[in-house]
Amino acid sequence: MDVILIPGLWLDASSWDTVVPTLTAAGHRAHPITLPGADAGDIGIADWVAAVVAEIDRAEDPVVLVGHSGGGNVAWGAADARPDRVARVVFVDTVPPPPGAMISEFPVVDGRVPFPGWDAFDEPDIADIDDETRRRIAAGAVDVPGRVPTDGVALTDDRRHGIPVTILSGQLDAQTLPGVLAEWGPFAEEFGRVADVEVVRLDSGHWPQFSQPESFARTLASAVR
Repeated sequence: MDVILIPGLWLDASSWDTVVPTLTAAGHRAHPITLPGADAGDIGIADWVAAVVAEIDRAEDPVVLVGHSGGGNVAWGAADARPDRVARVVFVDTVPPPPGAMISEFPVVDGRVPFPGWDAFDEPDIADIDDETRRRIAAGAVDVPGRVPTDGVALTDDRRHGIPVTILSGQLDAQTLPGVLAEWGPFAEEFGRVADVEVVRLDSGHWPQFSQPESFARTLASAVR
């Protein structure tokens, strides 16, 4: 299976380095990607989606899309654009966004969104990342094009709801996730329209590829099918 690995904000293809060997050993073809950066001009979420769609079109067979955090919006947008070419979407500590949803708001500096520092995140999201790993991630963080986090994702093809979805959640499981989404309005509606959903609790923070790389890689490999 071709597996397209989509990073979240401030990350690039290297954020999947610990995952690729396990996917390869399981017989999959991993395609970690780096999305267009702030130096590429006036980039929005549609450009990120287009970059993933181009990867889908290069594959001979249907693909699995894996989106971490804000990369989940990109994955769902690409699945919407190519619903007949996506075998599954795996969301890593995020959920399928509804039409028009944005990732989040962060300070924009000269048209870029720099990494805001670890204090910008809730403690449960970062509690399992040690200091050395935090320094390494921050040192390698890439600026995000200014419009990307607040652009609404375009979703127009209801066939996306027929694509199987796996949610690898840090702290939520199949019993608790619907209750949380019930407070998020349109997110609950989108989630409810997906015909085939599996939820797996990781017992991790928001960045399991860094905090529990080996166990996360195994769980992800099991989810790819």
